[in-house]
Amino acid sequence: MSRIFAYCRVSTNEQTTANQIHAIESAGYKVEEQRVVSETISGSVEAMKRPAFSTLVNHKLESGDTLVVLKLDRLGRDNIDVQQTITMLMDKGISVVSLDLPSKDLASAEGKLILQMFTAFAEFERNRIKERTREGLKRAKSEGKKLGRPVATDTTNAVQKAKQEGLSQSETAIHLGISLATVKRHWNKAA
Repeated sequence: MSRIFAYCRVSTNEQTTANQIHAIESAGYKVEEQRVVSETISGSVEAMKRPAFSTLVNHKLESGDTLVVLKLDRLGRDNIDVQQTITMLMDKGISVVSLDLPSKDLASAEGKLILQMFTAFAEFERNRIKERTREGLKRAKSEGKKLGRPVATDTTNAVQKAKQEGLSQSETAIHLGISLATVKRHWNKAA
């Protein structure tokens, strides 16, 4: 027997998922209380890096289950991540329903068409990111900017000076406002 789960997400503590839960129930989905997963976390965090969503996918959802969301953006804001998340769920045999789409069931023919459009948009988005990165690197090089991590000679000099003044590694980290790991990395380097 198919079970129905609801995933509701808000971005801030001032918000509540109550309206999402109500809208899902009003749309005719009877979700048992223990199968409603609510989370307060930014949509910019990848779906599988969200604790509650990850637990839902890895420990609660099974093949044949249905996952209902009020809007597709509850799964995430990044088109690529949303598309990958939906594909992963469908590959596990989990139906995904988004109440804001013309075809709510993404496993239906219309839903698959929507997913194919998402895939095309995701590929376009990936290509645009690559293009913008290449253009930015090219422009930076033409402006004579050095690319890559800056050489840390200033940090080495500051750590060595603190060491000569008799400060401990911990005191040096506090004094310079850097991490203890950074101090240790520069502690025995020549200035």
